[in-house]
This record gives sequence, structure tokens and C-alpha cells, in this order.
Amino acid sequence: MPSMDPNLARHYGHYYETGASEWRRLGAIDKARNIIGRCDGMDIDSVVEIGAGDGAVLHQLSGTNFARSYSALEVSESAVKVIRDRGIDGLREVTLFDGYDAPIEDGKYDLAVLSHVVEHVEHPRMLLREAARVADYVYVEVPLELKLRAPRDFKWTSTGHINIYSSLTIRHLVQSTGLSIVEERVTNPSFDVYRFGRGKQALAHFAIKATALRIMPPIATRLFTYHWSALCKPSGDLLARP
Repeated sequence: MPSMDPNLARHYGHYYETGASEWRRLGAIDKARNIIGRCDGMDIDSVVEIGAGDGAVLHQLSGTNFARSYSALEVSESAVKVIRDRGIDGLREVTLFDGYDAPIEDGKYDLAVLSHVVEHVEHPRMLLREAARVADYVYVEVPLELKLRAPRDFKWTSTGHINIYSSLTIRHLVQSTGLSIVEERVTNPSFDVYRFGRGKQALAHFAIKATALRIMPPIATRLFTYHWSALCKPSGDLLARP
């Protein structure tokens, strides 16, 4: 398997040295709500989050008793330390890995979570296949940044997003990896997220985006950034496997 680009490795290696943040905590509330929503009615015993960041999503899931045990895989040493220091109920393992080769036996978990990770990785299909190998179901969430106002040329930013998706392209990516989509949804981040990032402009921006998504979803997703989330299941038809 390929190794992570050294520049990306350096970027994420120290990314979480400042510890947990309020911004990531607010975002994690939405992300955990989406995971729970896509998995409604399922009995989840074990969860592994691949690319768990500072552990904010696992912390939120644990607080709702979503599963009985939680594990995390991370490429960042600083993230591993932050996750371990959180004291997450039910946390079993926090493992440093190379970004692609998960040191986990086949089918160990009920659910693998890739929440706002696929937009960061150089070889997304390889990571999706690893997630499908280690879990019965795979949850994927990405921001929908491939819209009319998307820049023509790539420019590196501190967010680390090297891939951008529309709801169509992320569907094709997931399906070409041999995953079938059980349930999907496009959602607007919560008002608390807007209020934190936009201050006095938050209410207007939130209301415009929420209304647009409700009354004209195809047009809204071409104009604004939303979040696409899906529960997926390995189909056994891995056509894209080399």
C-alpha cells in the first residue's frame, strides 16, 4: 500500500497539539446526529472511527450510548494523545496508522465511520475498501464543495481538503468501491455552527441555506456547501479493485 505524502503527514502530525476545540465540538454534534440518523433502528455494538481527529465525534456518540465500544484510527500523533486524554466511555483502542493499511482483522466492527475524512486523502478508494474490510457497515460523510462557485484551480488551504465532491460524484466514488448505499441524506450544519463561525451574519446565512435546501434541493447544492452522509454496506462486487 502507498504511504501518505510527507507534506500531508507533517500537516496532520501536529494539527491537534492545541487539544480539543469548540469549533470541532460543535461540528461533532451535527456529525454524531447524522450518524445516529443514518443508522436508525440498527443495533450497533462496536464502532471504529477512521480519521477520528480529536475524538469529538466519538465523544458525542458515547454520550448517547450509540454503541457499546469505540475505537479510533488516526494518522496524527497529536490526535492520538488528545483522544486518549478525553476519557471517552467505552473507548477500547486508539491506534496510530499510516492512513491506508488498517492494523485490524477482517470484519471486527459493526460500523466504520469516515466522517469528513474522504476529502482529505490521496487515495480515497483504498481507504474506503479498508473501511469495508474491517466493518459490516461503513458510514461516510463529506462536505459538498463541488458547486458553481468552486474555484477553477486547486489551492492548498489549512483545511486540508484535496478532493471536492457533489452528491453525484461522492455516490459514484462510494459505489465504485463496491459499497451499496443503504440510506443517504444532504443536511445543513446547525445554527450553532454558523453562529460560531459568522457571528452577526449567522442567522441570515443559516436561514437562506436552510430554506433553499428545503424548497429546491438540486439548485441549493449547486449554490451552497452542505453535508452529504450515507450508510453503506459492502456489496461484494468490488469492480474497482485492481
